[in-house]
Amino acid sequence: MTITDPPGGRGRPAVPSAAARALARCVAVEPGKFAAAHWGRSPLLSRAAELPNADGFADLLSPADADELLSRRGLRTPFLRVAKDGQLVPAARWTGGGGAGAEIGDQVLDERILELYASGATLVLQGLHRTWPALIDFARDLGAALAQPLQVNAYLTPAGSQGFATHYDTHDVFVLHVDGRKHWRIHPPVLPDPLERQPWGGRADEVSATAQGPAALDVVLEPGDALYLPRGWLHSAQAQDTSSLHLTVGIRALTRYAIVEQLLALAAADARLRAGLPFGTDVADPDAIEPELTETVEALRDWLLRADPAAVAARLRERAWPAARPAPIRPLAQAAALAAVDADTRLAARPGLRWRLDPAGDDRVALRLFDRVLTLPAGCGPALRALLTGAVSRVGDLPGLDDDADRVVLARRLLREAIAVPAE
Repeated sequence: MTITDPPGGRGRPAVPSAAARALARCVAVEPGKFAAAHWGRSPLLSRAAELPNADGFADLLSPADADELLSRRGLRTPFLRVAKDGQLVPAARWTGGGGAGAEIGDQVLDERILELYASGATLVLQGLHRTWPALIDFARDLGAALAQPLQVNAYLTPAGSQGFATHYDTHDVFVLHVDGRKHWRIHPPVLPDPLERQPWGGRADEVSATAQGPAALDVVLEPGDALYLPRGWLHSAQAQDTSSLHLTVGIRALTRYAIVEQLLALAAADARLRAGLPFGTDVADPDAIEPELTETVEALRDWLLRADPAAVAARLRERAWPAARPAPIRPLAQAAALAAVDADTRLAARPGLRWRLDPAGDDRVALRLFDRVLTLPAGCGPALRALLTGAVSRVGDLPGLDDDADRVVLARRLLREAIAVPAE
C-alpha cells in the first residue's frame, strides 16, 4: 500500500504520516477502498506478504514481552483475564499479594498463571494501549488515522485450545496475528451494527444456530496476518499445533444512535416535552396514551427541526474526547523543562491532544481539552493557535504577545498544564 497523508476533510488537518503507516500495517488496501468497501461493512483479510512490515507484529508485543508483563511488572486486575472452556476463571484463583511492600491482593501470580495456561487456559492481557510502550504509540497513531477511540488486548492461547465460544463484539476490531497459527471461523451478523447495550449474550441461541451454518470466512492466521471485523460479525478462534498470540485492536463505535442520545438529552430544554401527562392518565391503557404519544411526537419533531448542530457536537465532544487520551508525558522531564524555559526554547503540542479554541467573552478565549477547559486572555489566542497547529515552535516567535516575558509566561503555563511538550 502507498503511504500517503490523506486530508482530514471538513477543515480537519491531514492525517500525519505516522497515522497513515499505522493503518497501512492493518489493511492491505488503500485507505479510500478500505473506507468504502470494508469499514463497518465486511471483513478484510490481509496476509503478511501484502503488508509493509516484513517482521509482522512482534515489535508491538512478542511472547517474551507478554512473559515480562505476566511475571515482572506487578500486573493487577483488570489488566488480565483468564478463560477456559469458554468461561472466565475467577480472579481469586490467580491473584494474590506480591510480598513485602506489595501486599495488595489483586496482583497476578505467575506460578498460578503457569498452572492455568499449561492446562489449556487462554490469557487475555487487557488495556495494553495504557501499559506497553510500543502499543501506546501504535494505538495513538492508529486512532488518529481512524478518528476513533480504541483499545488493545492480547490473547495468548495454548496449542489446540479455544478461549471463547462463537460470539460477536459491539465494536470493530483489527486482529493482528503475532505468533503461532490460529483457525478463525467468521459468520454474518445476527444483529447488524449492535450497540454496546446489545451484547451477544442476549442472542446466544441465534448466535449458536448461525455458527452451525456455512462460514463467510474460514481461515488460519499466521504471523504477520491481519484481519478486520466489523462489529456484529460472529467469530471464533482456535490455536493450532502450537501456542498462539494475537493482538485485538477494538475500535469504539461512534454511531448515529449516539447523536440521537444527545438530541434527546438536549430536548429536555423544550417545555412541551417536559409537560406532565393529564391527571389520572392510565399509562397501561393504549387508548389513553395514544393522544399523548401523538402530541409528544409532534413536539419532538418541532424541536428536532430547531436542533443546534453546535450543541450536539459539544455533547459528542464531551463523550468522545475523554475516550482517547493524548500521548503520555514524562512529569519529571516536563517539570525540568518548565523551569528552563526562555525565548529560545522550542515547544510542540502534546501528540494526540484534542483541542478547540473558542471565544469566551469579556476579552477571553476558551481552550477546550479532553478533560478540562482553560480560560485565557484573548491576546493569547494567536500564540495558542500557532503553537498547537505547529506553525511556530520557538517561544520567542509566538505571535500576538507584547514581549518575550509574556511569551515565556504562556509557555510555562502550557507546559505545566501538559498541553505543550519540549520539541524533539
